[in-house]
Amino acid sequence: MEIREARDEDWPAVWPILRDIVAAGETYTLPRDLDAETARRIWLLAPPDRTVVAVDGDGTVLGSAKMNRNHLGPADHIASASFIVAPERSGQGVGRALGRYVLDWARTAGYRAMQFNAVVETNTRAIALWRSLGFEVIGTLPEAFRHPHRGYVGLHIMYRRL
Repeated sequence: MEIREARDEDWPAVWPILRDIVAAGETYTLPRDLDAETARRIWLLAPPDRTVVAVDGDGTVLGSAKMNRNHLGPADHIASASFIVAPERSGQGVGRALGRYVLDWARTAGYRAMQFNAVVETNTRAIALWRSLGFEVIGTLPEAFRHPHRGYVGLHIMYRRL
């Protein structure tokens, strides 16, 4: 698996993954009917922020991550990131590889910490992954997320010092 900078020609492979994850309504605080153009503006970030794709030896997109400043001004030393993995590649180390890549990027870019603002508390696989990479839940907004099957559930704020 290679992780590289996302290119415009990657969008046709990234979009179906993102579209299906968002439409399921279980993990992202984005509208379930998100259109491709809006999604593209949200996902493909311009420098100094960054978007990458994980690809296999044939160039098939396995997942993607976007990395950015979490805040501006005097809080711009805290990074954030978002991740998607193709469902058929779930559990095969793509998310972990992207997570490690993002942490290395943030450290190299001079960020002091990384914060995930809205990790749905029912997304137990992601929470376990982030904890294994050194993140901790520093707070939960109760009933902040309308899960399509479980009703109102909490959103974790997860944090890791770099």
